[in-house]
Amino acid sequence: MNNLLSHAFVKNTALSPIALRLTAGIIFVAYGAQKLFGWFGGFGLEGTGQWMASIGLEPGYFMALMAGSAEFFGGLFLIAGLLTRATGIALAVTMLVAIVTVHLPNGLFMANNGYAFGLALLAMSASLAVSGAGKFSLDNIIAKRVS
Repeated sequence: MNNLLSHAFVKNTALSPIALRLTAGIIFVAYGAQKLFGWFGGFGLEGTGQWMASIGLEPGYFMALMAGSAEFFGGLFLIAGLLTRATGIALAVTMLVAIVTVHLPNGLFMANNGYAFGLALLAMSASLAVSGAGKFSLDNIIAKRVS
């Protein structure tokens, strides 16, 4: 069990992931809160679910719950630096689905509802999946106790 935990919480003392973690975390929490709770001008689960169903992501309510939960709780995990590598993978997949199903046909630019913003979040998530949380994180605290 210790071996499994030591792989999940690989120690990383770099400072650079902190800025990426906090920025991505705040953005993901806000977008997830729109989907889950209707905060910040969002439509909540019901409205987001109806929209997702209308674009072919069925069942819409469940897809809204999954995307909103990945974004909201994943964002909280990034801010705390908890399970950062796994969270980065989950969020990268979430962004890939958003790009392919919603934004890709609109081109790159955000003015046309393009995929630029999703691509930036995908890159941030993938980077954190590779690098880990960095120095000031719960992952590092856990890694110290496991090793």
